[in-house]
Formats: sequence, structure tokens, C-alpha cells
Amino acid sequence: MLYANRTLVAEQALKSRLPMMCDQHAHVAAGCLISYGPSLTDLFRRAAAYVDKSLKGAKPADLPVEQPTEFELVINMRTAKALGLTIPQSVCCCGRIR
Repeated sequence: MLYANRTLVAEQALKSRLPMMCDQHAHVAAGCLISYGPSLTDLFRRAAAYVDKSLKGAKPADLPVEQPTEFELVINMRTAKALGLTIPQSVCCCGRIR
């Protein structure tokens, strides 16, 4: 529900002057201030490797459980400006900035 209504939620947060943090970069594109979470591209790539192993005969129960290893920090600079926030240069160098 939150993902489907991310633009509406981000608009309401901005209207209320509330900085909003999310876990997916799609929310930042919708107007959320910042997101920090696992890289979906990396997760899908790793899932494809599991599918490949399964199709080649590996038993899913024998495959190890993995946790994300790549994370993304994304900041919406337009939202930061609208909220009157200054993002330090040291933060801007770490992740993707929109």
C-alpha cells in the first residue's frame, strides 16, 4: 500500500514539512527526502543466480540463505531544498543524488 501510494505520501510529508526516509530509491523519485536500503539491482542479479542453479538441478533447500551486501543511499536534492535543508558535501559523495 505504501509503495503504490508513494507519491501521495511524499507530497503529504513535504506539505507538512516532514523529512521522510524510505528504504527504496523509487520513493525518493516520488519526492521522499532520502532512502537507504539494499540495491534492488543486486538482489535481482543474485536471485537470477539462484534460479540458474535450480534449473541446473540444485535443490532449493540446499542453497544457502543470503543477506544483501550492497546498499544504496539516495537523496532527493529538490526535496532537501524545499525543506530548507543543506546536505553536506561529505554525504553527497557517498551515494546517488537526484
